[in-house]
Order: sequence, then C-alpha cells, then structure tokens
Amino acid sequence: MPKIIQNKLVSILILIAMSSHSAANENTVFGPDTSAVAAKKPVAQVFTLDQAIDYALANNPDLQIAAERIKQAEARLGMALSAFYPQISARASYENSNNPAQVFAMIVAQRDFDANAMQNINSPGYRQNFRPEIIGTMSLFRGGQDYQKSKAAELGIDAAEFERSTVRNALVEAVTVSYYAYLAAQEALKVAKDSIHAISSELKQTKLQYEAGTALKSEVLSLDVKLAEAQEAEIRAANAIELSKTSIANLLGLEHSMAFAVAATSKLTKPQPTGSFDEMLEQALARRPEIMAAARQVEISERELKAELGAYLPKADAFVSYGQNSQSPGFSGQKDNVTVGVAVEMNLFSGFNTKQRVSAAERKAKEMREMERKTKLAIEQEVKTAFLKLQEALTRLHVAETSVQAAEEAQRLVHEERRAGMTTVTRYIESETARNKAQSSSIAAHYDALSAEMALKKAVGNWK
Repeated sequence: MPKIIQNKLVSILILIAMSSHSAANENTVFGPDTSAVAAKKPVAQVFTLDQAIDYALANNPDLQIAAERIKQAEARLGMALSAFYPQISARASYENSNNPAQVFAMIVAQRDFDANAMQNINSPGYRQNFRPEIIGTMSLFRGGQDYQKSKAAELGIDAAEFERSTVRNALVEAVTVSYYAYLAAQEALKVAKDSIHAISSELKQTKLQYEAGTALKSEVLSLDVKLAEAQEAEIRAANAIELSKTSIANLLGLEHSMAFAVAATSKLTKPQPTGSFDEMLEQALARRPEIMAAARQVEISERELKAELGAYLPKADAFVSYGQNSQSPGFSGQKDNVTVGVAVEMNLFSGFNTKQRVSAAERKAKEMREMERKTKLAIEQEVKTAFLKLQEALTRLHVAETSVQAAEEAQRLVHEERRAGMTTVTRYIESETARNKAQSSSIAAHYDALSAEMALKKAVGNWK
C-alpha cells in the first residue's frame, strides 16, 4: 500500500513538472516581451549625497531666481551708465499757420526771404513748414547724480550675488538634512520591522503556551499591544521616508511624478566635534554672505543719498540739432540748418520735493545700517545656537550608543532566561521595549547630531 501511494505521488509530481514546463514555453512563445517592457519603463535616477547637492545647485528654482536677480541688477547698471552717453533722436514735424510772426520765421528758415516778403508781412496768408531733424543731447553735469547712481547699481550687482550665495548656503544644508532624514527614517523602519518580527515570534510561542495552559491570557494580550505599537512605529517610519523623499524632490527641483531614489549604500556619518565658539563666530562674521549683502545695501543707500543731494546743484546739458525747413516733404542740403548750444539749469524751489527726497534717503540709509546690525546679531545667535545644539547632540549620541549596548545585552540575557522559563513574558516584553527605545533614541540622536553639524556649517557660511 505505501508503495502504491508513493507511485501516485511520483506521477502527480511528474504531471506538475510537465504542466509548469508547458506553461513556461507558452509564455516564452506567446507572452509579452518582458525585456521590451522593461526598456519602456523609466529608470529611476539614484542620488548619492554629493550628486543630490550638485543636482539641486543646478536645478533648484530658488537658485534660478537668484541668478535672474543678478541679471536684473546688471541691467540696472546698464540703465545707470546710459546717462553718460549722448542721447540721439529723430523727429519730423509739420506746421501750417497764418500767424505773421510764425510765417515770417518759416520764410527765413526756408531760405525764401526776399524784398517781396516784407510787403505782406502783416497779412502773409497761410504757409506750411515741414521739418525733419536729428537732435542730440549730452549731460555735462547733474550734481554727481549720474555717477552716484551708477556706483549704487554696481553695488547692487554685488548684493545680488551675495544673496545668491545665501540661497546656496541654505540649499546645501537643506538637501543634506533631508538626505540624512531619509536615511534615518530607513533605519527607524528597519528597527520597527525587527521589533515586529521578534514580538510576532514571541506572540506565536506564547499563544501555543496559552493553549497548552502554561501561559496566561494577559501575557498574550500584552504581546498584542506591543505588536500594535511596533506596527504603528513601522507606519510612522514608512511615512517619514515618503515625506523626506518629497522634501528632497522639492529641493532638487524635481516633479513629484519623476522617479528617483536615494543611494541605498549611503550611511549616516559620524559627526565630528568643532573648534571653539569664538572661532566659529569669527568665521561666520567673515564668510556669511548675508553680512556682506547687508554691507552692500548700506553702501547703496549712502550712494542714493548723495544722488539726492545732487539735486541742489545746477545741471548742464549740451545739445545739437540738425535738420531743414521747407514747404514740401523731402530734404535738400541747401536748406539745412544746425543749432548747437549749452543749457544750464538750477532748481530754485520745488515745493520742498528735493528736501523730502533727501530726508527719505537719509532715513533709508539709517534703516540699512540697522538692518546690517540686526543681521550680525542674528548670525551671532544662529552660530551660538547651532554650536550649543551640536555639543548637546554629540553628548546625547554618546549616551544613546552606550544605552543601546546595555539594552541589547540586557535583552539577550532576558531572552535566554525566557527560553529557560526563568522569567515572565512581562519582563521579556520590557527588555524588548527597552532595546527598541534605545535603538530609536540612538537613531534620533545620530540624526540630531548630523542636523546640528549641518546647521553649524551653514551658520559659519560653509557652502557660500
């Protein structure tokens, strides 16, 4: 009888193998070309930290905006420098009048004056005048306003470049922190999965013991609660991964529909202690682009004040006009005329407009000086805060690493005692929970230390 059963089993296995082989051949002949499908599927771009930073610097919209502002500042400089060039324009005019004075002027300008023109000087009748002309003007002196405005525009380019450096400095920190947050979330997810596996295994064994009458119902329920907590931690970690990926995509200037991945081989690096606070502050005050941009804004406001003060001085312009006057359209070199001159102008009273403009410029200069002082104070506070947080994070990291080692050893001992029946499931759960909390705290401390390190590097202008 056993031999008959054995023969039937062999026959069934042969039939299954033949059907599997037939199905495989059918899929090969009639199934879709999997290589072609794979070729059509877009390949996700994988970023290491350095690659992510480089990509963000090339594609982040904030940096592109800053670059456009630099170009705007360059255009404003060109506008300011245009005041030093002659202004040339072409004009054509037509007049028709019977005003004796205007008609007489037309006759003279058209080179038609003779003795007969005097006979009808009081009743000349209507006369028309066509005048095409080219006019050129040149500013000789404007109280230094053109010079001061051009210098302010040059400083505006510097300020815009420093603002771009500010964006770059903040962007590198943001990408780095988001990148480490992704790796930290992955580690947290791994811890949660390990906890679920361990608790599920213990729960399965405890249920068997409960069914055998050697374990209490409360022990099973306690493990159910711990399993639910571990599953909740898994959900939070998985969501943290997606949130950090969304943040990275935003910083890199990627559409959320674009597939990308973070290099799986990347590891959380070990933060390094820094120098003294005074050294960090000295570096920040010398390197932070915000301070340099604020200083340029002070200089710009002072230049603008000098430009407004120039309105009290006289202005001088040179001008030239070349054209002709005739009764019909066209141009004749025999009737051309040239006018050359210099005009000097001085504003004696403008309804206190100049005074108010100067007052506004003085207030603006004072505002910019206060903004510069505020920027320095804010950077000093930022450096101090980042320095203290890094010191705290490094200390917490050392304590957390020590705690993990102790918790793992305690859990190992309790696990052995549990297998030997020398401890309760409650004690086992407590040791498992303590180990998981220690691991989670270590990951959080590691991430906090890395974040604090990046914040300090940003505070001293490490990526300007």
